[in-house]
Amino acid sequence: MFQDHPFRQMLANELHARPYGRVSVPAQISHLALASGEGTAANEITHLKTLCSHYQVAPPPEDATLFTAELGPFRLKWERHTEFSAYTFIAEGQFETPFKEPAIAAVPADWLAAVPGEVIAALHIAVEETDNPEQNIAGVRGYFDNNTLVGGLLNDGQAGWWTDFVVHGDGFSRFLMRGSNLRATTAGRITQRIAQMETYRMMAMLALPHARAARPLVADAETRLSAILQALADPNNERGERELLKDLTDMAAETEKVSGELTYRFSAARAYAEIVRQRVRALREIRVPGIQPAGDFLLTRFEPAMETCDNLSKRLEALGGRVARASNLLRTRVDVALEEQNRDLLRSMDRRARLQLRLQETVEGLSVAAISYYVVSLVIYMARGAQKLGSPFEPYLVGMISFPFVVAGIWYGVRRVRKAVSRGNSTSDTLP
Repeated sequence: MFQDHPFRQMLANELHARPYGRVSVPAQISHLALASGEGTAANEITHLKTLCSHYQVAPPPEDATLFTAELGPFRLKWERHTEFSAYTFIAEGQFETPFKEPAIAAVPADWLAAVPGEVIAALHIAVEETDNPEQNIAGVRGYFDNNTLVGGLLNDGQAGWWTDFVVHGDGFSRFLMRGSNLRATTAGRITQRIAQMETYRMMAMLALPHARAARPLVADAETRLSAILQALADPNNERGERELLKDLTDMAAETEKVSGELTYRFSAARAYAEIVRQRVRALREIRVPGIQPAGDFLLTRFEPAMETCDNLSKRLEALGGRVARASNLLRTRVDVALEEQNRDLLRSMDRRARLQLRLQETVEGLSVAAISYYVVSLVIYMARGAQKLGSPFEPYLVGMISFPFVVAGIWYGVRRVRKAVSRGNSTSDTLP
């Protein structure tokens, strides 16, 4: 009855692209996020097919970005993102001690060792059923090697959670959640938010080492730029404007190089950081007396790291603007100096042209006199020859009579030649 937009179905399905899934309590969850970069999805699909073949399960399609399957003792959920992939292993059922036999222990070790990418986030989540989510913290401290714990109540008090945000000896962080009458959908939603919070937190903080490494470079560039601007403002500066312009051009290239290397990382960090904040808010954590809320603890440490990245990004942007303005100012001064040099050069050329014109007029007069002398002499020689043959005219008299006519003719001829040459030069100057 109507024509669909070609993207309608794809955009409608985007709401269901990352479903929360279900987790039946009690359960143990192991989550891995591996930074593998873009363009590695094919390798991951191939690796997943190996695991599916081991458990005789249908593999994911070649273009899959989400895959869920029951693989014997655990359930696997794989998600492909822009620059990382997430593997979630869920083992539902009773367990004696949290984190002692996590879900990932059931995964074949050789397959796990060959997973493409580098681990950026790894965590265990143990979910237990309890009648008292607000359990005494002393009862769970031993599960975290007696580290300082943070936590609170989640989902309007329906569950409690504890963590120390520490990477333990097995390479995993630990989260313990205890709930009262948690539905499978609720437990799935909370555990996925915790996993996403940790994953996106680590992905966002990837920008921090880059910011720390680039900060000395930016500070050095700002110092050099200040020195150049002081030299520009000093009328007694000994450094030439061309030298200063070269320094500014080199600095602009260095600034753009650093900015180009960091722009993507900082942009991604801002996007990831906003997702972290959303996940923390979505947990709806309630404070428990005597313990710091985990969300507050995380954001208190996380936000300064993001501020460091944002600050450096703003400094880079401001530095690029200052370098551009200084370069424009210096180029203007150089252009003005060049215009003055061109003006002086044109004046010098004009003076030389006038001198050349005067010299040419002088040479023309000398040429007329010299040519006239030779022509009159030739007339006298011819008159002498004619006198020998019987001519009654005196040779010198003939030369004197012909002199005005010879001079006038030669002067006219020289002027005609000069005008013809001048017209030829002006015509050639106007040709494209």
